Amino acid sequence: MNLDAKIYVAGHRGLVGSAILNNLKAKGYTNIVGKTHDELDLLDQQAVAAFFKEERPEYVFLAAAKVGGIIANNTYRADFIYENLQIQNNIIHQSYLHGVKKLMFLGSTCIYPKNAPQPMPEECLLTDTLEYTNEPYAIAKIAGIKMCESYNLQYGTNYISVMPTNLYGPHDNFDLEKSHVLPALIRKIHLGKALQEKKWDVLREDFNKQPIEGVDGSSTEEEIIAILQKYGVKREASISIEIWGSGKPRREFLWSEDMADACVFLMENRDFKDVVNNSKSNIEHSKLSNEIRNAHINIGTGIDVSIKELAYMIKDLVGFNGELYFNSDKPDGTMKKLTDPSKLHALGWHHKVALEEGIKRMHAWYSGKRDVH
Repeated sequence: MNLDAKIYVAGHRGLVGSAILNNLKAKGYTNIVGKTHDELDLLDQQAVAAFFKEERPEYVFLAAAKVGGIIANNTYRADFIYENLQIQNNIIHQSYLHGVKKLMFLGSTCIYPKNAPQPMPEECLLTDTLEYTNEPYAIAKIAGIKMCESYNLQYGTNYISVMPTNLYGPHDNFDLEKSHVLPALIRKIHLGKALQEKKWDVLREDFNKQPIEGVDGSSTEEEIIAILQKYGVKREASISIEIWGSGKPRREFLWSEDMADACVFLMENRDFKDVVNNSKSNIEHSKLSNEIRNAHINIGTGIDVSIKELAYMIKDLVGFNGELYFNSDKPDGTMKKLTDPSKLHALGWHHKVALEEGIKRMHAWYSGKRDVH
């Protein structure tokens, strides 16, 4: 990509898109397009077509998506499959119609079967049943992979699909109803520490930035304590934090700026043909047929940690002296989800930020110390 090439980052305000946008700017790219939802509704086919006709981007990062944690995925199943399919269908098809040179589609490792081998290689896609709670979202993302593969094979486009593991970093979602486990733990433990130390200025500032069910910083102490209690920050004899599940499931986490660096590296240096030629399954299939499958790339660390270990790591780094309570009556989800990043490594990229360092940066960003490097 030339530094003055027109690049469209769909979803540039989210965790993924903002990290890619910042990475591009840091590398000297000067012609980057981003549109807010108010400026461009990606669910609107005609609006997306008009945008591509007017802007004519040369490169596209498709980071826009409807995302959420286990509760949101299981509750808003229709929204997750419809909105994600609609967004990616509109952008991928208009990219083809308007001659985009290269597109990167970003998905998630939830595409893999619930009982996938660990660590999960790209080749295990569509080999077994998906995790039920996020099945609609996963199916939408699988459709996006297959759409990119199919356009490449039929039309000769150059679209790459990447599947990041669990991400965290600046601009993450800290909504306690809808967020993923790591930002939710950081916020709950941050609030638990403030409540323990009776720092009502910190509590009110937090609630003003992101109210919980209509409770904001102007609410009474009783109202704030009650909503914290509902979401597992409990003030009894001492302050305790309730965490769903046994704490035994193991998860892998990748700093969002590392993920962005991997994405930009691949867009700058690798093409669809490179991915195909680096795929074990495609090499094996090519001996028997003309099939091309699993031409997507895991982006991860290949290192996991239990939820209990993660929670105590955050507790120590935040400086919370209360108790952590693991509620085994709540669901655990899949017991282990670890990516196999060997294809990514073979293509020339490795992660840089270790989990402990990332959590320090994440909490500093969340608590207002915006210089996270």
